[in-house]
Amino acid sequence: MKKIVTLLVFFLMTLSPVYSAGSGGSGGSGDGDNKQDGPKPAGKFRLGYKEVERANKAAKKGKLEKAEKKYKKALKHLLEANAEDPGNPDILNYLGFTSRKLGDYKNSETYYLLGLAIDPNHIGINEYLGELYVTTNRHTLAVERLEVLKSCNCEEYDDLKAIIAGEKVSKY
Repeated sequence: MKKIVTLLVFFLMTLSPVYSAGSGGSGGSGDGDNKQDGPKPAGKFRLGYKEVERANKAAKKGKLEKAEKKYKKALKHLLEANAEDPGNPDILNYLGFTSRKLGDYKNSETYYLLGLAIDPNHIGINEYLGELYVTTNRHTLAVERLEVLKSCNCEEYDDLKAIIAGEKVSKY
């Protein structure tokens, strides 16, 4: 656990300075003279999340090249979101998810473990990390994630249980 926390601190410290230089922003001086046309731009996390949804939809339709492009775009937004809000387990969950979908299992596991170091009972991370363990043939570790979800009385528990049993493939 100490190793995970150390890794988390190192990871967050190395990313934060990279993106902080351009955070000045424009307009919005508060004097009422600078009005913005249209809605406020969506945050990087929301943009990444929306790209994940689009990628999942394309993957379900069998449009795998399109899905891969969407996952890559989502990953870019999510990395930027993580730089703006380091240590957010929801962002780390989606970083793990998109990395896994792109076949980068090592980074996927790192993101999931960083998220669990912050929130050990995060339902999404536990489910997706369990799915990663099934994909990488680490059944015992997948069952450990299932045990964490056992008391949640949630769909994620049922989904992971079915995947571990080989009854169903990941929903995305």
